[in-house]
Amino acid sequence: MTRKERIKQSLAHKNSDIVPYNITFTVPAADKLKTHFNDLDFEETLGNHLFSVDALCGDKIIKPGYRQDDFGVIWNQTIDKDIGVVEELILKEPSLKGLKLPDPKASWRYSGFAKGLEKHKDRFLLSDIGFSLFERAWTLRGMENLLVDMYENPGFVSDLLDVITEFNLAVIEESSKFPIDGMRFGDDWGQQSGLIMGPDLWRQFIRPRVNKMYSKVKESGLKVFIHSCGDVEELFPDLIECGLDVFNPFQPEAYDIYKIKNLHGAKLSFYGGMSTQKILPFGTPEDVRKETIKLLKAIGKDGGYIFSPAHATPADVPLENMLAMIEVVTHQEKYL
Repeated sequence: MTRKERIKQSLAHKNSDIVPYNITFTVPAADKLKTHFNDLDFEETLGNHLFSVDALCGDKIIKPGYRQDDFGVIWNQTIDKDIGVVEELILKEPSLKGLKLPDPKASWRYSGFAKGLEKHKDRFLLSDIGFSLFERAWTLRGMENLLVDMYENPGFVSDLLDVITEFNLAVIEESSKFPIDGMRFGDDWGQQSGLIMGPDLWRQFIRPRVNKMYSKVKESGLKVFIHSCGDVEELFPDLIECGLDVFNPFQPEAYDIYKIKNLHGAKLSFYGGMSTQKILPFGTPEDVRKETIKLLKAIGKDGGYIFSPAHATPADVPLENMLAMIEVVTHQEKYL
């Protein structure tokens, strides 16, 4: 089977010849493996089953360690080199005044789609929209301000989320013109326990717009993926109703992933599952091998699963543990 076929089989909740997997890395973790393999392109040989392209954000470097996205937000990457932290708010008051929306249909955004998708056409192809709603809003307004606004300035919050949604709908429309298999949204709603904004505010502000975006994806016959960190267990029924196909990162520290698979595995697929807070950074290589095998056997049973660390493999994971995980997933015939 091709990698694309394995993913499609899994999302149809059927077993394939091996459990599909997709292992990603933070910059420091990737650097360890590049040195170990003496290969700057080692990720190309891992056999990952997903390939994603972003609608480019027109980021520009304004000085070493600082970049500005095309919404105008400046990101300080001097410490966190993967994403960074917001340096200054665009919306200092609960008003859209001063917000300059970029053009979602600018041709340069999609300049890398054709070449990237053609090169990796044997994989399941995704177009990504990161910071897709709540996250985009708080990067502009500030997390604390936005949460207070949900109570004190709900009209402003609705207006802000609406303009972000309209931007995303245009990106979905343009991305869907290319031969992709699905759209992946990034929007963190959870804490280690429970939702950041609580279920009532999520259903008031987030769900209607999520439903609109997911429906737009479904119109093109594509699959919907979401990456949302933390404990969002209480949202799974809502997300299924909105048309979600695949949930990531499926964190074992946030909830019982085996229970969740049993409860929702007939209608929802899961992508993630390997502990990045305990086993990967602090276990032994043998611990990592055992947990990888357990996940492939138990969560991977009857499809509906893409194996992966619960998040991009972090910097504190020892090289030996990364190699143990890679060994099992790339040689499943020896272990399952």
